Amino acid sequence: MKIALCQIDIRWKNPAANMARLEELFDTFEGVDLALLPEMFATGYAVDSGSVAEPEGGEVAQWMSRTAERYDMAVVGSVATAVKGKIYNRMYVALPDGQLLCYDKRHLFTFAGEHNHFSPGAERIVVEWRGAKIMPLVCYDMRFPVWSYLPGEVDVLLYCASWAASRVRAWDALLPARAIENSAYAVGVNRVGSDADGTLFNGHSAAWDYRGACLADAGEGEGAVFAELNIERLHNYRQRFPAWADADKFTLK
Repeated sequence: MKIALCQIDIRWKNPAANMARLEELFDTFEGVDLALLPEMFATGYAVDSGSVAEPEGGEVAQWMSRTAERYDMAVVGSVATAVKGKIYNRMYVALPDGQLLCYDKRHLFTFAGEHNHFSPGAERIVVEWRGAKIMPLVCYDMRFPVWSYLPGEVDVLLYCASWAASRVRAWDALLPARAIENSAYAVGVNRVGSDADGTLFNGHSAAWDYRGACLADAGEGEGAVFAELNIERLHNYRQRFPAWADADKFTLK
């Protein structure tokens, strides 16, 4: 599976410009199975969600579906989405056949006041795509290992993020940790540039394998880097080293 890590400087509350920039990147791709985009890629991380939230199946979600079909790849990223009077930081997984699956961010970033505007999600999802079992997660979720923990049941963890440069050391440490503890690939895409409030983002989008080896590192520039994930090799590794089988059993509430 070939994944494109799309690290962009998001134009503040300008979906048209951000989607156009991503299409420029997509036009350069060859043989990509999945494109991973940053958190709230169409608008920037605007916690005043009422000003950017769209309804279910709104303009940005429709663009993701059209784009997935056009480029024959999954398109994954989060969008502020209004549902029955509540607003979610919703991570969509758009597939070329028209399926639009979604995961709502569980852990809201109270430090930035996200909990005052968004509602938390309640369920994890696992999506099967081109031979891989994929779990989508959003930014702050990475700090909570129990929520990301499905050893032996998921092949790829995908994190979309707007992770500030001032805390990027935590990002660099946690992403490979999530891979190792799950015996899975972990792929995270962060943005670059700055938000309207001056918060700086310096990327560090990366893909890590199940042993803690870095497969791709976007550094701090804008653009796309690619990671090749070998799912068969992952499954063979799990058979040889079945640490996942010794995992503690618990139930999330």
